[in-house]
Amino acid sequence: MNSAHYFDSPTGPFERRRVEVTLAGQRFTALTAGGIFSPDGIDKGTETLLREVPAPAQTGNLLDIGCGWGPIALTQAKLAPQAHVWAVDVNERARTLAAENATALGLDNVTVCAPEEVPTGMRFDTIWSNPPIRIGKPALHQLLQLWLPRLEAGGEAHLVVQKNLGADSLLTWLKSMLAAVSEDFSVDRVASVKGFRILRIRRRPDQ
Repeated sequence: MNSAHYFDSPTGPFERRRVEVTLAGQRFTALTAGGIFSPDGIDKGTETLLREVPAPAQTGNLLDIGCGWGPIALTQAKLAPQAHVWAVDVNERARTLAAENATALGLDNVTVCAPEEVPTGMRFDTIWSNPPIRIGKPALHQLLQLWLPRLEAGGEAHLVVQKNLGADSLLTWLKSMLAAVSEDFSVDRVASVKGFRILRIRRRPDQ
């Protein structure tokens, strides 16, 4: 799979396509395009994540790391209308499409932005992500080190990772990395479904 869409501005024509998807139980015609992740609809990893995770926090700030055209962020926003969802992606075309899809669904609790546009110091009550494993281990580790320590006290993050793309070794690394940040974090595998692992990160509530 070509991973250029994780880093580069797409060079091909920006031709929107329509795909039928189901988000939080609602059928929806989403806009996608070439040059982004999973332009043909909801990929299997994201489907697995959305099926297996518990409901997001109902208030506060929620985060989708690497939002693409928006299936995770839009689901968060529909399930938690009183919360605010931050949909983050480095791909400008993906951000444009995610914003258009949020508008089409009437979701005014979604902010789609580049990573550097998220306010410094903001913490998140729920983080969901199908992280870009194929960008390589150093870049992936840097990405997760940026966002996961920003989990709010009492919050939870869930990641979906293919078993054959290093889910188990990533679990071991996450435990080590977050232990170095704070003793408040715990990391475990909560599901294994058709070759995908669901990894959960929890931050202990403030005493």
